[in-house]
Amino acid sequence: MKDKIMPSLWFEKEALEAMQYYTSIFPESEIIQENPVTVEAKLTGVRFMALNGRTDKLKPNASISFMLVCENKGEINAIWNNLLTEGSVLMALDSYPWSTYYGWISDKYGFTWQLYLGKLEDVNNQRIIPTLMFANEQQGKCEQAVHFYQSVFNNFKSSGMMRYEDGPFKDQVQHTQFMLDGFTLAAMDSGMPQDFTFNEAISLSILCKDQNEIDHFWNAFTKDGKEVACGWCQDPFGISWQIVPYNTKELLFDAPNAKKAFEAMMKMKKIIIEDLKNA
Repeated sequence: MKDKIMPSLWFEKEALEAMQYYTSIFPESEIIQENPVTVEAKLTGVRFMALNGRTDKLKPNASISFMLVCENKGEINAIWNNLLTEGSVLMALDSYPWSTYYGWISDKYGFTWQLYLGKLEDVNNQRIIPTLMFANEQQGKCEQAVHFYQSVFNNFKSSGMMRYEDGPFKDQVQHTQFMLDGFTLAAMDSGMPQDFTFNEAISLSILCKDQNEIDHFWNAFTKDGKEVACGWCQDPFGISWQIVPYNTKELLFDAPNAKKAFEAMMKMKKIIIEDLKNA
């Protein structure tokens, strides 16, 4: 189920503005629902959540980027030029060993996008691939992390792993792609020293069918990770996850007791569905 995992972008207060911006840039995109706290959209078929409330000290970085796979240069050029407005280039559009046309760009909100000329059939026909880069204190831990996710998710599928053949990071992971419950992600160890690592500005939400599933993921991630609040936690590698019910909108915004349920949720670390219903 591709919609089981959903990337979440945390903004100070620009969630709606940003989602309107992205849906105007990426083809076949639309806003699905909005409220004062969250905005949900589909960007080229991939569900994203935007959240308000980030502090101005917490900035997104390239430790998690989003690879957009396009099958023609014209589409890449159009998206690139739009993202370049108030954005900045990390790697210029050019030919590289891994793609005949590729570039890496940071948009005006600080979120980064890799535009890649390739085949959709190679990425499970999922046009946007969250890409995890293990750097700084997480450098060299990519392979360990992938094995960890394999142990946590019942439906795991690997598409292989490439390694650096020489240099200071020899034998570390240059690139790997895998599926978690039908959702495609990519990962790598950084090819050069970095001064950043994962933070809460970008998280991955898991939409759980029931309390048992919430308990499973929460316990797995926090065993050697960290409990945060309101369904947020960090796995052993510092990546932030939101472990939430699939019907969060219904429980927290649409139900007759929504206000009290939301207040109850704000006091929780792990989400307890029955407590939300009974609030």
